[in-house]
Amino acid sequence: MNAKQQTKPNFVSACLIFTFLFLSYSASVSADEEENEREFDYLENSEKGPSHWGHLKMEWSACKNGVLQSPIDLSSQRVKIVNKAGELKKTYKPCDAILRNRGHDISLKWHNCDAGLININGTEYSLQQVHWHSPSEHTINGARYALELHMVHHSTDPNFNHSVAVIGLLYKLGAPDTFLSKLITNVTSMADEMQEREVGVIDPNMIGIDGKKYYRYIGSLTVPPCTEGVIWTMSR
Repeated sequence: MNAKQQTKPNFVSACLIFTFLFLSYSASVSADEEENEREFDYLENSEKGPSHWGHLKMEWSACKNGVLQSPIDLSSQRVKIVNKAGELKKTYKPCDAILRNRGHDISLKWHNCDAGLININGTEYSLQQVHWHSPSEHTINGARYALELHMVHHSTDPNFNHSVAVIGLLYKLGAPDTFLSKLITNVTSMADEMQEREVGVIDPNMIGIDGKKYYRYIGSLTVPPCTEGVIWTMSR
């Protein structure tokens, strides 16, 4: 499954907000995602839908002719299983954050301070933001999860080929999740309107990504410009 085959995330629906508290985790072209919802959409029959993304702008051409597109099914041969011994080295710290309804998703961005980093194979990536998609974009053996979180990191070395690393977390219905519970009041109140709100200090360490194993592969951004070379590390 590539970026052109996604269904529209409905994270901001009333149904999802109702169940949000009861989610638990199951264990060169610009590298930045397009944030302007008016530039594209997820509607199958729309002229700005996924099958047309690669035609809307020249810099989005990877959406139509890319060979390492995301999301995918994690049973793919492109995916390597990384045991905890292979380790996800992370050093996160609390930092001021802004919660934003971007239209196509809800994002939490750390700003004007350092929220920490991860180290993958000796390369450091600083944490920029997290956002959610529902249902999940990635699947495992065809099964789709209730919610998917993406922690987006950028390399501190601007000359490194793989400048973006995303940690993904798949959620299933279950006991309340501490991190999501902390944000639910603000999410609910801004769900139907594109806006942003300062939410104070948020600690990324609250996100439960300490799984026993990870799925890793090289893919792309899942929204325009669909830039390839993204290092994906999926936990469940």
